[in-house]
Amino acid sequence: MKILFLSSWFPNKLEPTNGNFIQRHAEAVALEHEVEILHTIGDFNQTETFVFDDKVINGIRTLIVYYKNSKNPVQNFLRRMKAYKMGFAKMQKPDLVHANVLHNNMLFAVYLKRKFKIPFVVSEHWTALQHQNLGKTSGIIKWIAKFIAKNASYILPVSENLLESLRSLGIKIPMKVISNVVNTEVFDIKINDENPTVKFLHISSLIPRKRPDKIIEAIYKLKQSHYNVSLEIGGDGDTETLRNLIKKLNAENYISVFDEISYAEVAEKMQNSDCFILFSDNETQGCVILESYACGKPVIATAVGGVPEFVKPGFGILIEKANETELYEAMKSFADQKMKFEKPEILRQYVLDNFSKESICRQFTAIYNQVVKG
Repeated sequence: MKILFLSSWFPNKLEPTNGNFIQRHAEAVALEHEVEILHTIGDFNQTETFVFDDKVINGIRTLIVYYKNSKNPVQNFLRRMKAYKMGFAKMQKPDLVHANVLHNNMLFAVYLKRKFKIPFVVSEHWTALQHQNLGKTSGIIKWIAKFIAKNASYILPVSENLLESLRSLGIKIPMKVISNVVNTEVFDIKINDENPTVKFLHISSLIPRKRPDKIIEAIYKLKQSHYNVSLEIGGDGDTETLRNLIKKLNAENYISVFDEISYAEVAEKMQNSDCFILFSDNETQGCVILESYACGKPVIATAVGGVPEFVKPGFGILIEKANETELYEAMKSFADQKMKFEKPEILRQYVLDNFSKESICRQFTAIYNQVVKG
């Protein structure tokens, strides 16, 4: 089938990692289908009204249309829709549109359905639409999400938690959970040399809801209690604040900070660690958990959003959101080897069976066939 991926979020020159999980979905689908990707984004710094960036990325034609951003949200929305129309005119006509995120961008998918009779499905990832966040999400965002969903053939949230949240919002069309994908060729088991130091790892956008400072403080407390532990922490966010905290704690010799790194480097850090830590206030799924499993490594993670669905007994330790005492105790238990975890091969097989490119492609294909063949 010819599949056009439309996305509200996608890696681009302004936000290189934004929506990279959507890019991986497209790469999985491309194993069996002819895929093209169209994305638009506003740029305050460009002088031209529209700039087309048309290239092949990882074997998939990817067209990103940059439009001149302004301080007028209505003008920006109209330019975005025009950018989508101009971009679509350069693509081949698809059998089906695979839209991503029930954001007003995807009103363009509704337009394509009504004008060209092209059906669409929507993968959903947005924390704003999780039940616990709906009270803070504006009425117009919720109304637009329901309107787009009503016109879709299928909604495909990445976790059961998100599916139930969408149901509570009043979305009644068919839904099925299809998770984020893990590149199991990059994320693989590597045998490490024996090392007495227990190595913890955290990688994220480092925004406040990820609580990276609290992970640093927990490691510091463990070290003060004479545990032989270390932490690597970093990502594509504010690393300067973390470096200052580490300096203040005089912890530079056992806590290291890194900036944005490549996908392959993420895998390498996971392979060289003993345990991944996720101390988020909220997650729709937490793809890093699955990537850690693919490398044979267990996790310590907060029981928020869709996370508990993926942290099975023997795969990791679930702790309460924002509970710094539980975080410390879980890390202490891990360092003391008090917890029994499944063998690395078992963790990896779970990912191969459910979240590899091949598995996700099969799951999407089954939905596409239902929609296109009616």
